[in-house]
Order: sequence, then C-alpha cells, then structure tokens
Amino acid sequence: MKKLLKYFSTFEWVLLIVSVVGITVTHFLSQEQKSWLALVASLFGVVSLLLIAKGNLWGIVLTMVFSLIYCYMSFVERLYGELLTYGTMTLPSNIVALVSWIKNPFKGQKTQVAISKISTKKVVFTFATGIVATVALHFGLKALNTASLWISTISVFTSWIAVLLGIFRSRYYALGYVANDIVLIVLWAVQSIGNLGNLCMVACFVIFLINDLYAFINWGRMQRAQQKITEQDNTLQQ
Repeated sequence: MKKLLKYFSTFEWVLLIVSVVGITVTHFLSQEQKSWLALVASLFGVVSLLLIAKGNLWGIVLTMVFSLIYCYMSFVERLYGELLTYGTMTLPSNIVALVSWIKNPFKGQKTQVAISKISTKKVVFTFATGIVATVALHFGLKALNTASLWISTISVFTSWIAVLLGIFRSRYYALGYVANDIVLIVLWAVQSIGNLGNLCMVACFVIFLINDLYAFINWGRMQRAQQKITEQDNTLQQ
C-alpha cells in the first residue's frame, strides 16, 4: 500500500481524486441516471490516463477496457464513427502499443516506458496515413447515416494521430489526445441535447483533456530525466 501511495505524486493524487469526484458528481446530478456504463467507462478512462502519463503500460490495458465499453455506448447512440474508430483502430492499436511498450522499458523498469524522439519520417507517415484513413472512413460513416457525421470524421483523424504517436512512444501522443478530447467534448455535448445522461461523457472528456495536458508535461519531464540518466551511463562506460 505504501508503495502504491508513493508511486503517484501529491499533485497526481489530487488530479485523480478531483477527476473521479467530478465525473461521479456529474453522473448523479444529471436528470437521467441510466448511463451507468458511461460512469464506469469514464472512471476506467481517468485511471488509465494517469497511468499512461506515468509511462506505465497498465494504463494501456485499462484503456482497452475503456475502449470496449465505449464501443458499445457509441453503437447505442449511433455514433458509428466512434465505434469504428475505437473498435477497428484504437483497440487494435493499443495492443500494438502494449507490445511496443513491453519491449521498450526504460533501463529494464517495468513501470516506465522508454520515451522516443519521433523522426520527421514518422511524423509524415502519421499524418499522411491519418488523412487517407479519415477520407476513406468518412464515406463509410456517411453510408451508415452516422450521427454528427463531420464531428465523427474529425474524431477519426485526431484519434489516428494520437494512437500512432503512442505506438512510436512520442510525448506528442498526448497532444493528439488533447485535440481528440476537444472534438469529443463537442460530440457528446450534441448528444446530450436529447439525452442528459450523456452529460457524464462530456464531463469525462473535459477531465480527459486536463489529464492529457498533464501527460504531455510529465512525459517531457520523464524524457529529460531519461536522457540525463542515459548520458551519465554513457559517460561512465567510456
């Protein structure tokens, strides 16, 4: 227990507690408290984001659980863009990311992945494939009469960018998710007009946004710390 308490900093514990309380309170204040899945998914999501912000691969495992629940919710709401994005892209890509993180621990630490500097070639590949995938899925989503079509289309693109950058172990994955969070805040706000039970998902992605911003900052700190340790080790070996 003491080891767990020390694993997160005071700020991270505060962020986690505030996030959990904020999502839970929003759920119970909504006039329709039927969406218990939204509450459960949101709580899984918050914990996973904090673990990923620490570079901990268990965060990816919890993200998979979140993705499965989110796929079901998206199907119910006819948000086929989200269903396809998470079911055929985010979830499988998380499996690839998990393997990548397992194979690349920092100095053998199972609780922290080795952060990588992304090359220009990988950046071009990420955005080029993102555009192709988004254009292709747009017409499929249109054929399925997807709710909030254009918002869902943009979500596909931002999700693709975030997922690939995560696989490449780049700190900029977090900015991809920040962009995706903003898109999904708008998407679920629109869905809440007809179903106030979806306000929980709005609160979820607002809190996700805050957590992803923290992840970007913390990965920057970890990257600098890892680089310093690596340089010291190289100096000692010379």
